[in-house]
Amino acid sequence: MLHNFAHGDLLMLFSEGHLFVIALIALLLFGGKKIPELMRGLGSGIREFNDAKNNVRREIEDSIRKDATATPTSSQPTSNPTVSSTNPSSGQ
Repeated sequence: MLHNFAHGDLLMLFSEGHLFVIALIALLLFGGKKIPELMRGLGSGIREFNDAKNNVRREIEDSIRKDATATPTSSQPTSNPTVSSTNPSSGQ
């Protein structure tokens, strides 16, 4: 049985029976008292990861905004070009 992972979730690989067996094995390995502690640890780890990800994103966006306001664009040229008063086609 082949699956196209680009169009489906990883959970689609497992049926309800598979998930039940995995949960039963986890219960036997860790015990009923240890599983809530593991889930709390997993939840706090995910929360810390998301906080760090959001902080990095915020720092990048602030840096981009700071760079955009520090270098204003101007439609005026920075130096005045000089115009020559001699006309080369007049033969002088």
